[in-house]
Amino acid sequence: MTVPITLLGMVIAVTVVLVSVTTAVVIGWRRFTRLRTDYRSIARNAIPSLALLGGVLAINSVVREVGVEVSWLIGWNITGDIYAIEGNLVPAIQSLAHPWLTTYFSLIYVYGYVFVLVFPLVAYLVLDDMEWFRTAAIAYALNYAIGLCLYLVFIAYGPRNLLPDLTEPLLYTNWPSSQFLVSEVNANTNVFPSLHTSLSVTVIALAYRTRRVYPRWLPIATLVGGSVVISTMYLAIHWGTDVVAGAILGVGCVWLARRIVRR
Repeated sequence: MTVPITLLGMVIAVTVVLVSVTTAVVIGWRRFTRLRTDYRSIARNAIPSLALLGGVLAINSVVREVGVEVSWLIGWNITGDIYAIEGNLVPAIQSLAHPWLTTYFSLIYVYGYVFVLVFPLVAYLVLDDMEWFRTAAIAYALNYAIGLCLYLVFIAYGPRNLLPDLTEPLLYTNWPSSQFLVSEVNANTNVFPSLHTSLSVTVIALAYRTRRVYPRWLPIATLVGGSVVISTMYLAIHWGTDVVAGAILGVGCVWLARRIVRR
């Protein structure tokens, strides 16, 4: 399934606008003057971390092509176990659905998620110390690497697949073309854990740890990242169990990334 160019262009355009506005509010353009004089040393420090993240993403995209077949060979289907744990939590959340909420969470799930991942890399890149940039890039890479391993081991269908009579795929009914984008990065059997949650929690944890440097970023990251987490259940894409596992993964990746950077 190919992502429509117009949709991809919209995601890029909206992200650029959101990052630019947030940069003006949170970072201040004065910090970017450093890029003009120190761009060579900044690039030298940033490239290894970005290469690691890019390598993990490349492996992720290749492995996911055959990941579903590998998962079925392992055959550890935990969909029924998840439903036994939490029951109709997601249908209960969807009982609160309202057109305005559906529009908000649909936009947050696509645009907000990309924005909340991109902005920290920009913010930490312009700091004098590159420690937090490396921490963020490594934490992102760990999320994708560990998440991929769990997707290979576990088969887990989301609420909209297991409970079609009790839940509604609100993202796709409200915004049908988004299905092209979402299906490019995930499969129906890859819901445990929620990477939207783990990476959003990673960003919130990083924002908390760097709140003295960027005090205005913490409330923004908490609002947008928290909304992304809720959207995964509101849109019936993930179970509450996926979200809890994702939150644990996100916090754990920040902790592990800090240990790696400080070695």
